[in-house]
Amino acid sequence: MKAIALEPGTSKVSLDEVEEPQITLPDEIKMRILQVGICGTDREEATGGRADAPPGEKKLILGHEMFGEVVEVGEQVTTVRKGDLGVFSVRRGCGKCPACKNNRSDMCYTGDYTERGIKEIHGFQAQFVVDQEQYFVKVPEAIRNIGVLTEPMSVAAKAIDEAMSIQKARFSDIEKKEYRLEGKKALVAGIGAIGLLGALALRLRGAEVYGLDIVDEDSLRPQILKQIGGSYIDGRIVKAEDIDEKIGHFDFIFEATGFAELMIELIDSLAINGIYVATGIPGGSSCVSIPGPDLMRQLVLKNQVMLGSVNASPAHFAMAVNDLVEAKKKWPEAMSRIITERIPYTEFQTAMAETREEIKVVVEWE
Repeated sequence: MKAIALEPGTSKVSLDEVEEPQITLPDEIKMRILQVGICGTDREEATGGRADAPPGEKKLILGHEMFGEVVEVGEQVTTVRKGDLGVFSVRRGCGKCPACKNNRSDMCYTGDYTERGIKEIHGFQAQFVVDQEQYFVKVPEAIRNIGVLTEPMSVAAKAIDEAMSIQKARFSDIEKKEYRLEGKKALVAGIGAIGLLGALALRLRGAEVYGLDIVDEDSLRPQILKQIGGSYIDGRIVKAEDIDEKIGHFDFIFEATGFAELMIELIDSLAINGIYVATGIPGGSSCVSIPGPDLMRQLVLKNQVMLGSVNASPAHFAMAVNDLVEAKKKWPEAMSRIITERIPYTEFQTAMAETREEIKVVVEWE
């Protein structure tokens, strides 16, 4: 079969002929890949960045944002049938820590996990893949055209779910009801794919959403944000350090930029009792100068929380599917615009080159 593979530590990405995987265990599922999304991690890998081939191998098959159709199931598979649409989650546990033993490898204690298409296990940029039933999440036919957004949506779903769990615990005896986002003010920093999906999830939960970016207001990303009822902040006009004075404070900040200096500056816009969840991963090693005493005084005196969130569990993938279903019902036109380009796998090199106007680029294997 065909697969898109990388020689880790180099920029050598090629379309290779590799052995087609087969079911060898009774709980395994074989899927035909339909689409695989491209994200910053893929491009970082393809320029010599972090990537590890499986032990004893020289190449790593790329891709972790997959969507496919089941073509075969093992004899002990009970919840999946041939013809089902779905996705496999990305991370595989270390098998040693409490988190991984409970199918929460996204919270691995040891760091010895593996990740499909990233760390020591082949990814999904291939015609067929095989994995275990516990990592499969079904996707309904109703969102077939956007099912490939499940993995990035799962990242947003986990970040929001964990932040809300913390807030519910903190306010359970104050608000006398379950803490909710209805009427709360939320800032999404960076309205690329993860940020827009985060904005969608926050809007579905009733939040008043503002999106911060540095693109023209009439360009695609702000347009989509407005279609779902959000408001746009142009970071070239309103500086991060001035947001609190010009727009106000936010009960919830969802960061999806990966720019360290901005990540720190945004803390100033967090409201009393607010929560800030960061999903961006800064690159490089340059230092950032911060007003340490002011920052720590604010966090303490205003009862604020900062949370980092990465990857997602199968349960969060299921949340993501539900969010995509509801978002498509509510904002069908907006959802149809998030995937900005679909590129045949034979032209994979085109997909690896980022363009200014893109939101989500998808490699087509059908």
